[in-house]
Amino acid sequence: MSAPIRVVLADDERMVRTALRVILDAEPDLAVVGEAATGAEAVSVVRAERPDVVLMDVRMPEIDGIRATEQILAGMADAPRIVVVTTFENDSYVYDALRVGAAGFLLKRAAAEELVSAVRLVARSDSLLYPAAVRCLAAEHARHRPPAAPAWAARLTDREAEVLRLVATGLTNAEIADRIGVGPATVKTHVAAVLAKLGARDRTQAVILAYESGFVRTG
Repeated sequence: MSAPIRVVLADDERMVRTALRVILDAEPDLAVVGEAATGAEAVSVVRAERPDVVLMDVRMPEIDGIRATEQILAGMADAPRIVVVTTFENDSYVYDALRVGAAGFLLKRAAAEELVSAVRLVARSDSLLYPAAVRCLAAEHARHRPPAAPAWAARLTDREAEVLRLVATGLTNAEIADRIGVGPATVKTHVAAVLAKLGARDRTQAVILAYESGFVRTG
């Protein structure tokens, strides 16, 4: 049996953390290994516990979830996947968190099964969490940013460029493999090459960069 997915909860409300812990600890493949009530505490707990996934409230005392996310990802070689938790999906805080490397976001009103599914999905990291919402956020913010021709675009092979555009639509590796007629392992290799050339931490950040640069356009 594989080791459970280790999770840290960061939220300034104790009741919220307790509710999340009850839901996650009820699953045999998930284990809450730490809690934090402030952004600064979240950074400390994550560095000590080295979880697989962090559920990070965007608005917290001392430093907010965006800065905490940035500090965690910048200071750890094998950083966890961070999911920011928010009340509104179109909150600018959410987009800022995605830009600095958060793997996705989760609404506070999400059902228990959505929470559990989200943690498992980001731990696997072969798909976007709520792809339609991520695309909408990226597209909306791209409209307000003049596109900057990315140097990385010229370094992508034709196949890598195709894969990036399909990633940006929210397809999983298996779905991309079916679309272009190759095996999932080959797609995984292409995705890894794309992330390296973009300097992106994961698929979510790659999608953000693709939209902001104009490489993928709205509509």
